Amino acid sequence: MKLGMVGLGRMGGNMTERLRGEGHEVETYDRSGNGTAASLADLVEMLAPPRAVWLMIPAGDPTEQTVQELVGLLAPGDVIVDGGNSNFRDSKRRATAAAERGIGLVDAGVSGGIWGLKEGYCLMVGGEDEQVSLLEPAFLTLAPDGGYAHVGPSGAGHFTKMVHNGIEYGLMESYAEGFEILFSSEYDLDLEEIAGIWRYGSVVRSWLLELLHDALEQEGNSLEHVAGYVEDSGEGRWTVFEAIDQSVPAPVIAASLFARFASRQDESFAAKINAALRKQFGGHAVRSE
Repeated sequence: MKLGMVGLGRMGGNMTERLRGEGHEVETYDRSGNGTAASLADLVEMLAPPRAVWLMIPAGDPTEQTVQELVGLLAPGDVIVDGGNSNFRDSKRRATAAAERGIGLVDAGVSGGIWGLKEGYCLMVGGEDEQVSLLEPAFLTLAPDGGYAHVGPSGAGHFTKMVHNGIEYGLMESYAEGFEILFSSEYDLDLEEIAGIWRYGSVVRSWLLELLHDALEQEGNSLEHVAGYVEDSGEGRWTVFEAIDQSVPAPVIAASLFARFASRQDESFAAKINAALRKQFGGHAVRSE
């Protein structure tokens, strides 16, 4: 099939390459000027109806502005795919607004990172049946066998990806805490070796563990050149918000999110409060800065 790709970063560029490698015709637009099109309007002109335009750009204002511009450029029957990490509520709203112009908006949660070009991308897709069917040849090319599903109506794809990323936070934090205990123990443990053997037969084996082994192999057991500063891209927060809204207990995901916040503090003010209180009620000594 022929489609347009907006955004040629680490994800969009590799997805374009994978699609082209399997015979799809992909026109591209990127604000850096590296695409085949000079503008969104130029990109739309390169496509034949029913047009399909796939966005792999940052969530929030960049996606909002691009969707609005495309809705003004496309025609009834055309479809926009948002493959970024948009909030599912925004995706539902945008789909409703686009539908008023006869234009479809499909939300595709995409997982695979920089390895997706070779291994394929897990795709969690939300939208109307007819619109999803139009894009299915591309979905099947991008995903490995068994790695694509039409999970529900508008918003369902990004909702599923949101929870996926919340789970990812919890898994990463569990590995982080466990390996810190190993690192701090009385034993001179080879963490690379341990991560390596856990990849085979262990109940905690996973792709994340394989990536951890690779990191320890590259950076050394102490990871001395890696700063312990961990960002969050939004999905973990949204997952916790939804858990609260639905009264679903999610202590592991919540704790993993707060651990990321803690990683960004040079020194915790809360820890200073704790130290001051221990001195006040128990006479415990405090350390001076």
